[in-house]
Amino acid sequence: MKITEIQDLIKFVAKSGVSEVELQDKDFKIIIKTGNTKGKVAEPVVMVQAPPVQIPLQQAPQSGYQNQSVSEIKSAETKKSSGGADESKYVTVKSPMIGTFYRQSGPDKPVFINVGDEIKPGKVICIIEAMKLFNEIESDITGRIVKVLVDDATPVEYDQPLFLVEPM
Repeated sequence: MKITEIQDLIKFVAKSGVSEVELQDKDFKIIIKTGNTKGKVAEPVVMVQAPPVQIPLQQAPQSGYQNQSVSEIKSAETKKSSGGADESKYVTVKSPMIGTFYRQSGPDKPVFINVGDEIKPGKVICIIEAMKLFNEIESDITGRIVKVLVDDATPVEYDQPLFLVEPM
């Protein structure tokens, strides 16, 4: 289903006065809830459930990183410059989706991680907003944040590097 079709469906449901619509296909499930009670029109809430995606690992720095489901991790390409900076020992955490990258859950909230912080599997490291849904991105590795590669509140693409991590 295309995004324009989903948007048209949302508009139709909001205008029709129906409080809930559920659409399911073999690849996806969409639930639209408008909160429409006794003639009041509210902003529709859309929940999209897609099948889980296994992202193949292209280069594994260690054998323990075979199946990554939240973010793809692979070793950074070796970058040799005249200064001799070797980044091959770092792991790059990449964006699992297209959206807007946020380092904190709100403007008055603390950032999830800073350079120098230690992370463990399951720790939330950032949020990516996609289609008004805020997706918490969790770490899949244990390590120390070496560099944040994306500015806060900027768009990111699928597979775009977000962080450099020194594995522990």
